[in-house]
Amino acid sequence: MSKKIIHSFSYEEFNSVSELPKNVHLAVERAKEATNRSYANYSDFLVGAALILESGEIIESSNQENASYPNGLCAESLAFFYASSKHPEQKISAIVITARKRSEDKFRFTPPCGSCRQVMLEYEESQGQKIPVYLAAANHLIYKIPSVCDLLPLSFSGADLE
Repeated sequence: MSKKIIHSFSYEEFNSVSELPKNVHLAVERAKEATNRSYANYSDFLVGAALILESGEIIESSNQENASYPNGLCAESLAFFYASSKHPEQKISAIVITARKRSEDKFRFTPPCGSCRQVMLEYEESQGQKIPVYLAAANHLIYKIPSVCDLLPLSFSGADLE
């Protein structure tokens, strides 16, 4: 006999960046600024990401696309890859993600794509510490998801390869 299993998660909603810790507030601003450096000449969808390292350093990145869409890279993955190559000894404390259309000033609620979720999950698992995900939206709303794992239930990881 089958049984129904429900997987759910909770998240926090902040009405203003002033409600956030100072380092997250700064990371939100840096992620928004990073959208100005997106190379998104085809989609005009500008994504910015900012990682907060355990040292307090903030690393930001933006999406980079090209005419051969599969060869572009998302802001989130780029930030994680850069942090890993430049600061391999440091854990990632949090990530902030935001996006907007080139023609708009309004930032959108934009969760990471599936590929980025997988990349982020790998780093969360390897560091043995949850990475909160902050999604900066319009009207100064910010959503905090407690862990990358919450974004990718029933995930595939290196343990599955053993």
